Amino acid sequence: MSTYRLRGTLLAEAAAARGDHSNYAIAKRTGLNQTTISRLRRGLAKPATSSLLVLATTYGVAIEDLLEHGEKNRALTGTSDNSGPETTTAPGCNPAPSVEHVIDSAAKQIGSSS
Repeated sequence: MSTYRLRGTLLAEAAAARGDHSNYAIAKRTGLNQTTISRLRRGLAKPATSSLLVLATTYGVAIEDLLEHGEKNRALTGTSDNSGPETTTAPGCNPAPSVEHVIDSAAKQIGSSS
């Protein structure tokens, strides 16, 4: 099962190209919460489909490019190689959707808003 997280470096580069050099500037332009932006850029949270849509649209970046793909044992699902923060799914909660599911969901939302 693959996992995903936001490519913070790519977001920073795309935002800087539009003059947004801080989490505050990104939040102000996108309407997303500044804390959310910070957590996404540091890899501490997975982006919601709606956040991906806003970021991709605002900065002219493909959703697929904003996502960093990883395996189950990396990044946000617990690490075996110390490559990222260690978290687990709480009992009674659904595991995070796959990258493919997030991209499909975003594509459907874009299609229904046109």
